[in-house]
Amino acid sequence: MNDITLVIDDDASFNAILVRTLTRRGQPAIGATDAEAALDLARQQLPTRIVLDLNLGGSSGLSLIPQLLEIAPGSRIVVLTGYASIATAVDAIKLGAVQYLAKPVEIEAILSAFSGESTPDTTLPAPETPMSVDRLEWEHIQRVLNEHEGNISATARALNMHRRTLQRKLSKRPVKR
Repeated sequence: MNDITLVIDDDASFNAILVRTLTRRGQPAIGATDAEAALDLARQQLPTRIVLDLNLGGSSGLSLIPQLLEIAPGSRIVVLTGYASIATAVDAIKLGAVQYLAKPVEIEAILSAFSGESTPDTTLPAPETPMSVDRLEWEHIQRVLNEHEGNISATARALNMHRRTLQRKLSKRPVKR
């Protein structure tokens, strides 16, 4: 395995900035903006560290965790998200991520997660305002989609939903709260 960080985020600007920042901090880094490119780079480079965005172009980045760990078994994966929730944090950790961080995130928090200085916070307080029904629906759809390894048809059947309705819901940006 190479001492390199693979940054997987569909926001090309954020991806480039994070790759540049990590490299300047002495952590050589490369970036990918989609799942296919990320898996190809992982096979080529065998990274020791991976920064993975939870939402990759409308699909769940969680489905990549097992594949990335199969390619590079010793790698440490940190999941970043702009839409943090306890449910997805638990899913990420169960799948093998070492940390789950909410955007915006400081570079020190990412480096700390990779070094093992931080541990997932399982004592997160309950949010003051509960999630909206739309947000809960989005999270549930993402969880079921992940369970069916990104298969839209199987997910639609499991949710008892028409496939086109599910595709329409997935094409929308997730609601904040």
